[in-house]
Amino acid sequence: MRIAPILFAAMLVSPLATAEIYRWVDPQGNVHFDARPRPGAEQIEVRPQVVERDDATREREARTERFFDARRQEQQAADQTASEAHARREQECSQLRRELSRLSRGGRYFRADAKGDRVYYSDEEIGAAQRQLASRISQNCS
Repeated sequence: MRIAPILFAAMLVSPLATAEIYRWVDPQGNVHFDARPRPGAEQIEVRPQVVERDDATREREARTERFFDARRQEQQAADQTASEAHARREQECSQLRRELSRLSRGGRYFRADAKGDRVYYSDEEIGAAQRQLASRISQNCS
């Protein structure tokens, strides 16, 4: 399967590598280059340029690549942390909204005292709890 893309790429590149370039001079003495032959044009051999890098250049490129890899990893870690914090905040907000909804529906709410007996909340305590939940929701949840 991998041979097909390589052959396709080689077929595309090979005409470029063997492209024929012609040089000719017009009657005014201007030099022109063209891919089509003209009367009196001479063919020019064009060779691809090979760039050699020295050890210092290769080391600089490797350092740069390591730097950008580290930056990408830092960015991915920051994105992951932000995503987890957002998920925690959304979960907390959902829980706060459920509690506020439960309190708004009414009913009798109680807590257990030190002896294990039920101590029922007063209407004022329930109202204060609703206000506190609404305040937390408005501050922390968008």
